[in-house]
Amino acid sequence: MKKLLENNILRLRAPEPEDLDLLYKWENDTAIWQNGASIVPFSRYSIEQYLIDYKHDIYADKQLRLMVTLMPSNECIGTVDLYDFDPFHRRAGVGILIDHKHRNKGYAVQVLTLLEDYAFRFLNLRQLYAIIPEKNSNSIRLFTKAGYRQTGLLEEWIASGDSFHHALIMQKLKS
Repeated sequence: MKKLLENNILRLRAPEPEDLDLLYKWENDTAIWQNGASIVPFSRYSIEQYLIDYKHDIYADKQLRLMVTLMPSNECIGTVDLYDFDPFHRRAGVGILIDHKHRNKGYAVQVLTLLEDYAFRFLNLRQLYAIIPEKNSNSIRLFTKAGYRQTGLLEEWIASGDSFHHALIMQKLKS
């Protein structure tokens, strides 16, 4: 039987205390804040508390963070999240980060495929969605390649100083 959350190249696993330094680096990378929800730096302490307090229960937390590791080395190269988990409507949002030095190697599409398999087969979700800044062409290309399609436009959704930018809603329905 095919294993969930892994293939021959990648494994998605729960965050561990050893991930603290990487999470601290990624969460505080101001270059990517415009693509996510972060607007302030995270302290090492707050990330450590997150790792300690995190229940790893998507039903309790309404979110799930998984670390992306290369097999067989177990080198951590990114994270992927299910957020706004809604078991009644059977949907969740998706966020993904692959470390700069591991981008453009096909890992992100594989991560989305592994996550989709878990979400659709195991969690029995009906749909996944992503909200992507309109100017983030790399993410739009990634989600399109992974089978998501644009289903909406959120006008002036993302603030950047005194200006506002549109965001796309991209969805993938269980087939």
